[in-house]
Amino acid sequence: MLEIKNLSVEVGGRRILNDVNLSVERGHINVLFGPNGAGKSALLMTVMGFSGYNVVEGQIIFNDEDITNLPINERAKKGIGIMTQRPPNMPGIKLRDLFKITAKESIDIEKLAEELDMSRFLDRGINVGFSGGEIKRSELLQLAVQQPSLYLLDEPESGVDLVSIEKVGNKISELLHKDIKCAGERYKKGKSALIITHTGQILDYIEADRGYILSNGTIMCSGNPRELLNEIKNQGYGGCIRCKMMQS
Repeated sequence: MLEIKNLSVEVGGRRILNDVNLSVERGHINVLFGPNGAGKSALLMTVMGFSGYNVVEGQIIFNDEDITNLPINERAKKGIGIMTQRPPNMPGIKLRDLFKITAKESIDIEKLAEELDMSRFLDRGINVGFSGGEIKRSELLQLAVQQPSLYLLDEPESGVDLVSIEKVGNKISELLHKDIKCAGERYKKGKSALIITHTGQILDYIEADRGYILSNGTIMCSGNPRELLNEIKNQGYGGCIRCKMMQS
């Protein structure tokens, strides 16, 4: 579904991603680990097509189509959705008004809002005065309404209390695995996702297929996501990367 080939990206004239290779197959959920400043959020923003992230080399392929130079709205129409770590406040723009543009015709907005405890926020300015957990649930509600085929989630567990992380985690699992009765169906009909995580908490709610470690702007290694997380906890990123490089 998503294939990133030899991708190098500059922001403000500075190289922040260098020769990144990564893929997410249909129905697969991949997680991205890495230290602060490694370029993880920049990778998601580049895939989504945000301005200021200038691709200097490489390609972004989505559903066998080169989308490297497509604007963000065209990528959204093709089925890519994003939850950013720090979404902006949008005073004067109500969630309900946003959904008039982004919602699929069959979507029951009121029901989805109730499930995420967001009903009282539908007629408020987007993110204005929201807590960390409310912002995450607002972002998830926007994705649930959009119904993308590829989810880009930037640290969905950050800034969220224990009660909210359960709501967020369960909703992410539902969005990705809805109507999937067995593993075989998941890889044929399921949604795909690339999820950035620092704590690994999201792995308590989703069944991840592959993990990647991004460091110094490039993919250093990949493997079983839970094994990678355990190695990071025990050895830190430096030890994990050295170990993986010695094995290759």
